[in-house]
Amino acid sequence: MAAADKEERSGRLEAHYIPMLDYAEAWDLQKAYVKQIDREERPETLLLLQHPPTYTIGSDRNPEHLLLNETELKERGISLFEIDRGGDITYHGPGQLVGYPLLYLDAVGLDLHAYLRSLEQVIIDWLGGHGIEAGRKPEYTGVWVGDEKIAAIGVKFNKARNRRGFVTSHGFALNIKEGIAFEGFSGIVPCGIGEYGVTSFNDLTGRDLPVEEAAAQLLPFFAKQFQFDLPELVQQRAESGN
Repeated sequence: MAAADKEERSGRLEAHYIPMLDYAEAWDLQKAYVKQIDREERPETLLLLQHPPTYTIGSDRNPEHLLLNETELKERGISLFEIDRGGDITYHGPGQLVGYPLLYLDAVGLDLHAYLRSLEQVIIDWLGGHGIEAGRKPEYTGVWVGDEKIAAIGVKFNKARNRRGFVTSHGFALNIKEGIAFEGFSGIVPCGIGEYGVTSFNDLTGRDLPVEEAAAQLLPFFAKQFQFDLPELVQQRAESGN
């Protein structure tokens, strides 16, 4: 992050874990929180959650990267959304930790690419703590272990209406569950990258780490990277009551 952003942070972050939330509800929740953060009606917030099986297509739209037709999507129970983040098509589903950082970035000295690199670094550092050597590929956003992608990143910078900077939305999707590459990613060309594969934490380690535990472990790395005081991770249900 840019130094100016770090200096202006209050140190307060709210962090919520939602075990399962429909994508449309999460999208609406993000948009509501972005407005509240812009108006300084709520602190900056990190949402950590899981989605039912979902494909999302960002602004780099390439229809040929979706390999399933409408009938096949219904048969597999996979929803499809065209959304307002950067990037191409990706998969969200059970066994994947999705993170939506809703942060205010001051315009002074702002480096948007540095924000993406900071998100990547959170995941790289957490994986390193488990003995997994992860890194980046210069031509692609995301986190990689060798030639396999373990985390996708796609964000939106929402111009603040009441302040001079931006409020972030969308974020990262970190694969935890064993076999998730075949469950959901087999129906797409993930992020439009056909030459490399997809992996997960449990595939790499042979462990059975629950997503909720991964969320709790990742939070201190996020707080440190973005210079927040370490918050309590509050577990909540979907706001719709689901």
